[in-house]
Amino acid sequence: MKTKIKIFAICSALALCSCSLEEKPYGFYSESNFYKSAADADAAVNYAYATLTFLEYSRAVFYLGEIPTENIAPKSDEGQAAVDLNAWTIANLKTNSVLQAYFNYAFIGVNRANAVIQNVPNGNYDQSLKNQYMGEAYFLRAWNYFNLVRVFGLVPLHNTTVETLDQTSAPLAANLDVMYDQILSDCRNAESLMSVYTTPKVGRADKVAAQALAAKAYLFIASAKEHNVPLYKDMKRDMTAMYDSAASYAGKVINNQSTYHFDNSLLNIYDVEKPRGPEHIFIMSMDRTGTSEGEYSKISKMFIPYIGGATVYLDNKNGTYSATHDGWGVYQTTVPFYTSFDAADKRKTDLIVDKVYDKAGVLVASYPGKITYPFTRKYVDPNFIGDKTSTRPFLIRYSDVALIYAEAAGPTTKAYELINNIRSRAGLGTLMPGLAKDDFRKAVYKERTWELAYEGDHLYDLRRWNRVISDVPEAANLTPEQATFYPIPQAEIDLNGSLR
Repeated sequence: MKTKIKIFAICSALALCSCSLEEKPYGFYSESNFYKSAADADAAVNYAYATLTFLEYSRAVFYLGEIPTENIAPKSDEGQAAVDLNAWTIANLKTNSVLQAYFNYAFIGVNRANAVIQNVPNGNYDQSLKNQYMGEAYFLRAWNYFNLVRVFGLVPLHNTTVETLDQTSAPLAANLDVMYDQILSDCRNAESLMSVYTTPKVGRADKVAAQALAAKAYLFIASAKEHNVPLYKDMKRDMTAMYDSAASYAGKVINNQSTYHFDNSLLNIYDVEKPRGPEHIFIMSMDRTGTSEGEYSKISKMFIPYIGGATVYLDNKNGTYSATHDGWGVYQTTVPFYTSFDAADKRKTDLIVDKVYDKAGVLVASYPGKITYPFTRKYVDPNFIGDKTSTRPFLIRYSDVALIYAEAAGPTTKAYELINNIRSRAGLGTLMPGLAKDDFRKAVYKERTWELAYEGDHLYDLRRWNRVISDVPEAANLTPEQATFYPIPQAEIDLNGSLR
């Protein structure tokens, strides 16, 4: 980052870590000496994206999206924050370090996006570049607020750059309609300003990403309202209109462009050397050549168990084997989830590992046994350098959008076509024809559970379907409100009197 960028000390009140009130917010640009050129603006946009790759934010994709569900559990000696998330220990969640960091970095991302939105229009360079940078900033603000609303529900809304401490004490949004007004408006602005990449760009968003995010947001509202989720059931928006809007925006992704589409090979989707593949609408930009974690990834270490401390090899199902290190075994597949897959489902047989080999293809360990749980190969880098890999969270995939369309539209011909394409790729037969709308949507929900496994979305599907209490054994005694929203971190409440 150029030395022109002025980065202030960290502050808890803003987005913002739990530190002294004497400190100033961090993550800002000095308006007097930045944003003058397209290169400045591009650096500022990259700076906004960089928030996503912060260790505490990128790993929270899984700590929050998977660990609290019935599908994944943490290793027994994992840190207390993960244990409490998995056990739904409500008494400890206000001081949970994962939730605190997630809240902080999401607001840092919002503030960096606001800095771009506020300053790029004044630059002296081509308007088309300004539009792209502004569009990406609107997308990032929407992305961070969508994460915040799915995790915490009502949070403060900041539409301008926070530069002083007195600007950090914004109250909670009045209701979820106000929250989603902001998110959906930003998605529309992003869509109108950006074009579609002819080749996907790793770590950057385009018009299709904005349309996909809008589809995700509309579907969340619609299904949460239909299933009487707290706060959502009181929204003024019409449920049917929200489903229609979700289908409309997902339909734009499916019908109005050719850059993104189904990849017919499951292994190709998760090949770290193919991050620009047609499935990857929005993907993080980590690469093993980076110099610090966040630039490179250790996500593979989190999913793979410790096997023997040496390189092992995975069967590619075509007579070849791919190398991988073993790992720390933090994110562990549960037995019920593993056995929920159809025996012929390639998302189980090809993407979940229960045997590893040596370089010659000789079996060295299996599950149950030395492999203590079946693990996903969605995060494997055969060209790892020590602990450094190019494994990346998959933030929006084409298949996710196809399933959004199917769920929102109901049992139409197109919806059946999309879900059957996904099932066919997985080696399964077609979905039972002629299903009623409710039964079809339930089938799509189950398909999402298998298709998007380990990708950080399952908790939010549980929440919008109001299924946390019924489906997660550890959550059986929660109230609906406790199951739907995590509490605002106590440190933020202590620092911002408006949150009390």
